[in-house]
Amino acid sequence: MIEDGELVAVNGAFPAAHRPEFERLTPVHPDQRLVLETGRHQLTTRVLDLVAPLGKGQRALIVAPPRTGKTSVLEAIAHAVAVNHPEAHLMVLLADERPEEVTAIRRTVRGEVVASTFDRQPAEHTAVAELAVERAKRLVETGRDVVLLLDSLTRLGRAYNLAARPSGRVLSGGVDAGALMPMKRILGAARNIEDGGSLTIVATALVGTGSLADTVFFEELKSTGNSELRLDRTLADNRVFPAVDLSGSGTRRDELLVPATELAVMTEVRRALAGQEPRRAAEQFLEQVRTTASNAEFVARVNASLAVPAARAA
Repeated sequence: MIEDGELVAVNGAFPAAHRPEFERLTPVHPDQRLVLETGRHQLTTRVLDLVAPLGKGQRALIVAPPRTGKTSVLEAIAHAVAVNHPEAHLMVLLADERPEEVTAIRRTVRGEVVASTFDRQPAEHTAVAELAVERAKRLVETGRDVVLLLDSLTRLGRAYNLAARPSGRVLSGGVDAGALMPMKRILGAARNIEDGGSLTIVATALVGTGSLADTVFFEELKSTGNSELRLDRTLADNRVFPAVDLSGSGTRRDELLVPATELAVMTEVRRALAGQEPRRAAEQFLEQVRTTASNAEFVARVNASLAVPAARAA
């Protein structure tokens, strides 16, 4: 903020005020849950809460083939964060996106939208992404909780591959090794801070595009995430939404976020569905969720059904 030609505040804070450096803050495992459930009929966020719960400071990947509903999932997450966690600063970063999609997101998301459209140079895509992440880091330094939704990591990787200075090491698909480190820095910014504040990043990653470069980006970056939601093309083609791959989705150290009863119930649900054909398993799971008014009711119903055989066995 500038008054009388003088800089008096940056992001609402006085420049002279003490502000810790982001890199010196202590990262810990996410231990405060971001509840996304907003209502009975919002199946996408209900399923996400059950299958791949998010916490403040999560580094999550939405792994999706084309036309499986990844943008709809991001929009549902954005709406849920705005409704359930108004204390969090919501940012949406769109890289190399269609202009009409940018307009649609700006009109529907109650948060800060930062975007670069596909008619811009690759260097502009990367610059916008880095500026957005740096702004998020400055907010975390002041103790804020920030949720950054990135669509998409794959398109951003393509931009870095075109804009980066050649490193002399070319991987499969024509991917320059130097294009990977900036993307790792962006994903690595997601963390839960021990003394307060967090940066949650949920990024989409495209797979099954037929591009070897896209496969390399995903394979090199998938190990950086601590939560993964996989979408299935076969389910989407059969109009099963949300098209979530139950067996391939999950969150590391989810016991820090989820009550013990819910954790036990979802473990049993996964075991029961593991041997079934993926489409049948997804339809059966979604039907059980759809017939309950809330996730709490779903957990209670499944827990009660598990208790009956146990009592009979005793």
